[in-house]
Amino acid sequence: MRWNYRLVSAVLVLTSIIGISFALYLEHVQGLEPCPLCIFQRIGLIGMGLVALIAFIHNPISNGFKRFYALLATLSIGWSVGVAARHVWLQHLPPDKVPSCGPGLDYLVEALPMKAVFQEVLSGSGECAAIDWTFLGQSLPVWSFIYFLLILLVCLWQLFRKYNLK
Repeated sequence: MRWNYRLVSAVLVLTSIIGISFALYLEHVQGLEPCPLCIFQRIGLIGMGLVALIAFIHNPISNGFKRFYALLATLSIGWSVGVAARHVWLQHLPPDKVPSCGPGLDYLVEALPMKAVFQEVLSGSGECAAIDWTFLGQSLPVWSFIYFLLILLVCLWQLFRKYNLK
């Protein structure tokens, strides 16, 4: 099977849809309320999926466009990897080092400038350190980190691989 650019873009779109669908399932069916870091991870996954969808629809011939789309997808999912890594780190802090719970994301967005919202959310809070769900002994942020990291590897491959000239 030949992994052409369009096929890889379609796989990336599918991974985004699967990831967001699972997150929505956990939220709306299982009743797990997402913390601010979880929401920020979703933003990166959605961004990567949208870029991959545009790349799939456009199906560029130019290697420059292919690499541009791949760079945007890489940066977007790289954001999710970084936020998930921060989330895992917060969950592994000793209880006395966990930051106190802060106001909700809705309040932060309404009350603070966007730069302050990012700083507040990325610093984490007590709610982000709570482990509400596990699978095979690992928390949801750990599994999210692994999932995003695998997607990041595909995006990096898409960015740096050699393309046939048409």
